Amino acid sequence: MTGSLKGRLFLLLLVTTGVVWLSATAWIYVSTRAEVERVLDARLMEAARMVSSLVQSQDIDMDAAAQIAAPAVDAARGPYERHLSCQIWSLSGSLLGRSDGAPAERLSNHTDGFAERIVDGETWRVYAVRDPSSGVEVLVGDNLEMRARLVRDMVKGLLLPMLLIAPLLAGIIWLAVRRGMRPLDRLAATLGEREADGLHPLPSEASVSEIRPVVASLNGLLERVAWARDHERQFLAYAAHELRTPLSGLKTQAQIATRSDDAAIRSAALAQIVTAVDRTSRLVRQLLATAEAEAVSAEDDRSPVPLAPLLHDLLGDQRARLAEKGGHLVVDASLHDIVAGNQRLVCLALRNLVENAVSHSPQGGTVVLRRSGAAILVEDEGPGMPDDELARATERFFRGRDHVAVGSGLGLSIVKLCAEKLGGNIELSNRASGGLAARLTIPDLQVREAQACQSS
Repeated sequence: MTGSLKGRLFLLLLVTTGVVWLSATAWIYVSTRAEVERVLDARLMEAARMVSSLVQSQDIDMDAAAQIAAPAVDAARGPYERHLSCQIWSLSGSLLGRSDGAPAERLSNHTDGFAERIVDGETWRVYAVRDPSSGVEVLVGDNLEMRARLVRDMVKGLLLPMLLIAPLLAGIIWLAVRRGMRPLDRLAATLGEREADGLHPLPSEASVSEIRPVVASLNGLLERVAWARDHERQFLAYAAHELRTPLSGLKTQAQIATRSDDAAIRSAALAQIVTAVDRTSRLVRQLLATAEAEAVSAEDDRSPVPLAPLLHDLLGDQRARLAEKGGHLVVDASLHDIVAGNQRLVCLALRNLVENAVSHSPQGGTVVLRRSGAAILVEDEGPGMPDDELARATERFFRGRDHVAVGSGLGLSIVKLCAEKLGGNIELSNRASGGLAARLTIPDLQVREAQACQSS
């Protein structure tokens, strides 16, 4: 039961009610005891003064006067009737009179006011009145055990009905919890009856106020799931279209190469096949990179990543591609920093940035990687991008008007995805001297005082 919300709420209410109940009982006990003590002390004082005044009048016998303060026991009048015992002593120390049942031993040795004393193993509270004019001292005592029994019986009379009512109260609390949790049960039933593609919002108007934040959060989640699924469908549709085009071209060029007797035509067809294979290979690789970037969590493997050896291993093939164009890939010495973040995300972002720059570099062009503040800057000497396309360059499958033949429109979108997961961003701008500058900002980028990475 404690593993469920209903069980926890039931136990919480039951324990809280029990604590309040016991606290009230303790308060009643303390206040009742104090009130009983006050009333009985007042009775002692009144009885002692009454006996003293009777003795002063000398109109009554001493035993009779003591008996007035503490009358004989009448069993029919209950167990609390015999509360008081009275003794009348002469100032010389002789017992002049006492009530029935009063001990023969002196109740107290004090001469005036209240005091407590143990007599025959019992504790007595005694009030004394000393009258020098009549030569007597009146002691009226009350057995404290009788007082304690009176208080206990009063509290017991309160507790017994409470204990009898406790099971009924627990049942009422359980029924109230079940009834109060019905809106949540209905919400769970509604979600359980939905099909896998039922992503429409839950109605919130009929929900109780405590459930509305849950419904609002669930609707937000359903909206995000619906958006992600639509985004995935759109991605797959674009990917299928992008793959279909080069595959169709491959088939066409292969048919031309196999059916033509002209060596020049066959050579041109084979060159087209190589281009289509390159484009298809890059598209497949970037599709896999997109899936990897979406699957990786930025919280995984947050150990610092040294950039210099990482770039050396990562960019070897891009350096070779650029060398085929007669260009150079330069890794500036300022990149002897440490990127504290997920190594896989950093690798994916940098590789796609450099690959995009190499693809757009002209013959003999140079691609430079360097640090710029808390960012990594990748610059090329290509044609750049029209200003109206810069804002859309990181969209998936957006290739622009001046796209290259082997481009797939995924590279910069992968960089943006990685940057967002690292808590950073990607900014694109055209260089004044020509070409594109991509600024990858990573919040965890830190400067390390170490030897510089060698330029290529």
